Amino acid sequence: MILIVDDRPENILPLKKILELHNFSVDTAESGEEALKKVLKTNYAVIILDVQMPGMDGFEVANAIAGFSKAKDTSIIFLSAVNTEKRFITQGYTSGGVDYLTKPVDPDILVLKVKTLYRLYRQQQELRETHQILQKEIEVRKRAQEEVEVRMQELRLVLASLPQMAFMIRPDGQIEYVNEHWFRYSTNPTAFPNTHPDDGICDEWRIYLKKGIEFSREIRLKELESNEYRYHLLRLVPIKQQEVPVRWVGTYTDIHPQKMAAELLEQEVELRTKELLVKNIELERSNHELQQFTWVVSHDLKEPLRKIQILNDLIKEKYLSTNPEAVSYLDRSINSSARMSGLINDLLAYSQLSTPALFQPTDLNQIVVEILADFDELITKKKAVISVGVLPIIDTIPGRIRQVFQNLISNALKFSKKDIPPKIGILAERVKDKDLDSAPDDTGRYYRLIVHDNGIGFDEKFMDRIFVIFQRLENQNHYEGTGIGLAIAKKNVDRHNGIISAKSRVNEGSQFILILPIDQNDTPEIKNR
Repeated sequence: MILIVDDRPENILPLKKILELHNFSVDTAESGEEALKKVLKTNYAVIILDVQMPGMDGFEVANAIAGFSKAKDTSIIFLSAVNTEKRFITQGYTSGGVDYLTKPVDPDILVLKVKTLYRLYRQQQELRETHQILQKEIEVRKRAQEEVEVRMQELRLVLASLPQMAFMIRPDGQIEYVNEHWFRYSTNPTAFPNTHPDDGICDEWRIYLKKGIEFSREIRLKELESNEYRYHLLRLVPIKQQEVPVRWVGTYTDIHPQKMAAELLEQEVELRTKELLVKNIELERSNHELQQFTWVVSHDLKEPLRKIQILNDLIKEKYLSTNPEAVSYLDRSINSSARMSGLINDLLAYSQLSTPALFQPTDLNQIVVEILADFDELITKKKAVISVGVLPIIDTIPGRIRQVFQNLISNALKFSKKDIPPKIGILAERVKDKDLDSAPDDTGRYYRLIVHDNGIGFDEKFMDRIFVIFQRLENQNHYEGTGIGLAIAKKNVDRHNGIISAKSRVNEGSQFILILPIDQNDTPEIKNR
């Protein structure tokens, strides 16, 4: 900040405006006494001081300011219109001024001088701050050095009490301290113990030493008394001062018993793994036999059902067409047989989900087109409006992913509101993570597929039931189904290393969300196998 001191406001105003045009903060005083009060409260870089003032003149003010330690870096420029003689100029310099200008003052010259003195003031302030910082740094380093010496002594006492080999190394890599356990493996306190020929680490740990980072490794040391190699864990930890390593503390911890136990455990694990492989082969064989049995049983069950349906239809048409009550009973029987047949088919499909199958690139657009063609009659009947976005090509088992979309579209058509045409939408977007709420990402490894409708919906408190086999939220008298479709969809999505969930409200429609990987070979589930 710049202070202008003059007893005449008409002299202050033009100087103030000129300096403010050059982005200086300007303060003013109309007497020497007022100027001294302001100097005591505020730091000024430059004071422009008029010589002729009533009361205290400029020289007296300058002499007073020179006694203020707070203003020792402040530069004073004298201005005078009368006292232009050499003796007055000399008095100005001896009073503490750095310049003496006579009026009228050239504004450009004044601004240049103020800029130079202001810059000098800032440099002096920075030098003083730097000096103070350096002083503090020296004091801190001195105290730190003293603390390090105390800590080193304490550390030696601690290392001496450890039940393991302990040592200290200087930054140049030379050993400067070892405890008594060291001599079980080395007779030389400045040389490392003999290591196994396959465990040479001299070059390796020195690299870590140069980088100033912790080093840890298993190593075998030769015990002098037994002449045998024992496993140890070597650790080197830097002791830093101002982020610079000043010492290294090292330990050799005997882990020989644990190592021997671990090797024995590995042998046991290897043995158990072989046994599990044998059991797994047997389990796969049993599973295959069970699937064959399920197929045979389902086929044998469906054959009598077909005959029951055919015979019931014949009886209704030939003998009971004129008996409405009997026809009603037969229709119930026929419908029950049809539901039983559907249940057997769904059970058969569910049992076959564990059968191994190969993934291959699949165009989901083609899958959905084929499914909609299958439902064409029902779509026309219900006047359904179906919109399908651009779907991706991803790795799937085509037959099984078809089951997923077939069940979701079938449910959307089935559980529609009465007298309201179903509206079904299918869309996809690429996402970063395997998470239902993952953010869209054009380079992500997954796709989020959404099938939404305007049907009857369901209460989300039953969310944990909708993907469980045989669980139904609606009365089967109102809506047909076996309660297996969503269980099949869930198992198929799991087989594709994906996730499936739903969002819904009663009478506000449902939204089924799938997250499926684009490349099955790029999923964490496959990589971790």
